[in-house]
Amino acid sequence: MGPLLLVLLLALILFGAGFALKALWWIAVIVLVLWLLGFFVRPAVGGRRGRWYRW
Repeated sequence: MGPLLLVLLLALILFGAGFALKALWWIAVIVLVLWLLGFFVRPAVGGRRGRWYRW
């Protein structure tokens, strides 16, 4: 019974880690797209070319 519970716990941990990593990849892709859009979408503010974000 012990080894079975250990294997099930290990499978649950690996499934959770895989789901978290996949979600983090999607978040990273969305942030990358927004960052790249920041280089192309530059409103003229005060006569200078600034980015739409402050950092």
